[in-house]
Amino acid sequence: MLNLVHLKVLAAVARHGSVTEAAKELHYSQSSVSHHLARLEAATGARLVQRVGRGIRLTPEGRLLSLRATEIMGRVDAATNELAAQVGLRTGRVRLAANASVLSTIVPEAAVALARTNPGLELVLIDRHPVEALQMLRDGEIDVALVFQHADTPFEGEDGFRLVHLCDDPIHLVSRRPDDSLTGHRDSDWIGGCRRCQDELITVCGREGFTPRIASLSDDMVVVQALVAAGKGVTTLPGLALQAHRRSDVHTTELVGFSRRIHAATYGEPPDPPAVAAVLATLVETAGLRAADTAARRDGRTR
Repeated sequence: MLNLVHLKVLAAVARHGSVTEAAKELHYSQSSVSHHLARLEAATGARLVQRVGRGIRLTPEGRLLSLRATEIMGRVDAATNELAAQVGLRTGRVRLAANASVLSTIVPEAAVALARTNPGLELVLIDRHPVEALQMLRDGEIDVALVFQHADTPFEGEDGFRLVHLCDDPIHLVSRRPDDSLTGHRDSDWIGGCRRCQDELITVCGREGFTPRIASLSDDMVVVQALVAAGKGVTTLPGLALQAHRRSDVHTTELVGFSRRIHAATYGEPPDPPAVAAVLATLVETAGLRAADTAARRDGRTR
């Protein structure tokens, strides 16, 4: 019979690749972690870890079980929240993952609003790219994933994901020239980001009839703008990223007709637990208020 504590220990060891770091996370002693691993090996009849120099690594059997352990522990957390909601508790915990531009703009404002309306709700925030966030959602490690996709491309997730549209986020060309254009940079060096961001960049440039020559890579909006300012290339960034951080020595040009669709994703059959539903409602409201404010400021500049 598998023991949840043993599985929790294995999942922590798999996350960190270290008994020492797993012990720190779980607030156990190293000997206690080793004991739990040994008990799990005895229960399964399989060797799960092996010594490598001064450290350890998981065997193929250990990696397989650790994946299931991570999913099981995530589902246990989700079940705990759902049960708490069913018996009428006013507390709950919602684990949310999002990429940096959303996590530094919409999410903090939503967190403030949630603290006012649901003071007993704990919101756990994790910085992850959309692909990673969706995998975590599927595995039960989080409850909500904020993801983006190109406005005219279908969602690539499998059945089981449910999406709530939050807002459309316009794409901007970031360069050292005001009122710039994509076509003026057919032969320029470009700065790419994550795989999904690079796909987006290639799509945007492809509509103008060229493939960008990607010379540098960074996922960090601060680093990317610094590279542009230093003359190391040009790039595209979404509006939310520019709201989070904007250098004064670069110029941005909105690319009309190009935007990202920002969604909040959940997984599994409806309805959502009340705590998750409260988070989703607050995210929708916050994103709507931000969009209205951005539109009002844009109208004020154009008059």
